[in-house]
Amino acid sequence: MSRDTLPIVLSATSFPRWRSLLFVPAHVSRFVENAHDRGADGIILDLEDSVPQDRKSEARLQLPESVTKVGRRGASVLVRVNRGMRALAADLDAAVMAGVDALLLPKVDSAEWVSEVANVVTELEQERNLALGSMRFLAQIETPGALQRLAAIASASPRMVAMALGPEDFSAAVGAAPEFDLLLAPNLAVLFAARAAGLLPLGFIGSIGEFSDTRKFRENAMHARRLGFAGALAIHPAQLAILNEAFSPGTEELDWACRVVAAQKDAARRGLCAFAIDGKMIDPPVVRRAHEILTLAGSN
Repeated sequence: MSRDTLPIVLSATSFPRWRSLLFVPAHVSRFVENAHDRGADGIILDLEDSVPQDRKSEARLQLPESVTKVGRRGASVLVRVNRGMRALAADLDAAVMAGVDALLLPKVDSAEWVSEVANVVTELEQERNLALGSMRFLAQIETPGALQRLAAIASASPRMVAMALGPEDFSAAVGAAPEFDLLLAPNLAVLFAARAAGLLPLGFIGSIGEFSDTRKFRENAMHARRLGFAGALAIHPAQLAILNEAFSPGTEELDWACRVVAAQKDAARRGLCAFAIDGKMIDPPVVRRAHEILTLAGSN
């Protein structure tokens, strides 16, 4: 089945709210058992970097039970697969099941690879009587070469729902530390490509591994929200409340958005497209931002 004929179950208007996605090693039972209580919008059952090579088969076998456990309170369930073809084939065979909302594809470097994975997932959905197109993709960009192909990657499959830079792997690929100066440009490139394709941009300008300095982590997350990111990935439960707060509208922001929408309705009745609030001119792009804020808060 080609991309053009693949039925898509979900539209852009039903994109998930992924303020926080928590990585959980799929082979560590105690982490899997408690993951649903951590407050994440989504749980990523990791079959890749956090699972030793000799434990991957075990993690795959446990996946059906793990999916049920981490999704108990309604969080999205994602599975991060491996990049190598042999491991990837085994991962897809294990992960394409009811209860898994999305696959996190690591080290994505081409649209062609995304399409190949999508074709396999379609075959598995058909064989297992799953809704065609329901398994979505979150692409991790982790190499400099991928930056040259972001637009193609973002539109490689209608299964694509989000993109994120992998700061640690990307930094390692260029032989550098994951610092602001290095990560700003590639993060913005992913942000722009994701927004242009109608996908969720996830991430922040910094190292995902810095969870002990909560003040710095909070600043990074709030900065990312101001730049236009919709959420971020986390490796520690202590990061989740910070991400959920940072990527949610605050009281003042909600008040402003409500006033803009109300004023816009009044202006429309008077035949006006632009009007002023608090001494600032409000036009259609600003009104759109207000509606997006209300949507984030579930108020629109």
